[in-house]
Amino acid sequence: MPSPFALVTPSTRGLSLAITRHLLRNSQLPVYASHRSESPERVKADILSPLQEIDPNRLQMIYIDLTSEATIGSAAKALSESIAHLPDPYLHTAFLTGGVLYPEKQPEDLDLAKISSAFQINVISHLLLIKHFSQFLPHSRTKLVEPAKWVHVSARVGSISDNRLGGWYSYRASKAALNQVVKTFDIQLQMKKRDAICVAVHPGTVKTDLSREFWGGVPKEKLFEPENAAAKVVGVVENLRAEQRGRVWDWAGKEVPS
Repeated sequence: MPSPFALVTPSTRGLSLAITRHLLRNSQLPVYASHRSESPERVKADILSPLQEIDPNRLQMIYIDLTSEATIGSAAKALSESIAHLPDPYLHTAFLTGGVLYPEKQPEDLDLAKISSAFQINVISHLLLIKHFSQFLPHSRTKLVEPAKWVHVSARVGSISDNRLGGWYSYRASKAALNQVVKTFDIQLQMKKRDAICVAVHPGTVKTDLSREFWGGVPKEKLFEPENAAAKVVGVVENLRAEQRGRVWDWAGKEVPS
């Protein structure tokens, strides 16, 4: 009998933390969650602190620094060893949540270090996670009722056709690049006949440190607490079908234009 599991990376703050807790609370999947702390025990305890009813053995911590391919590769190896004893293990759902925002309003605001950081976290780390962790997605022989879901957290501002305000150069450009990665990887999954789809999700404006500067300009009904955003995003992902693959979907289940 197949042994499905989930992956969330990173998993310790804001929306990513809320997604990790939501999966633990609302599914039976073992969850592998990444961190970059020197104390995985403390991080695990923090994630589980409001989930007293959850079996702590369902949560496994893996160390990943999104700026280091070596740690990504080591984490994949550790995961492989951890699931080696299971019958036909496969990655059921993966949420790749890494993102950073530098809100350049005009060309004079552009800074090389920040541009490099934006592309490193928003695009390059996602590519390296595909390189090292997509091996765990199921093959067609698994015969799943629904395909596995490989999910990148993106943003509506990555849409080129929907760009009406300008600004946020590195964030917009890196998210547009990420959306291209999603489409390209999904084509690869189809070519290799993997029983999985790749999509991106736009969670809306979530009350996290990433968006703190912009809370005041967002209507109250569209400013989401992390727990609410996580529930919406996971719900959308769970309901996606194979024919909806390779695209960007928002928190309400509507397609974001390219």
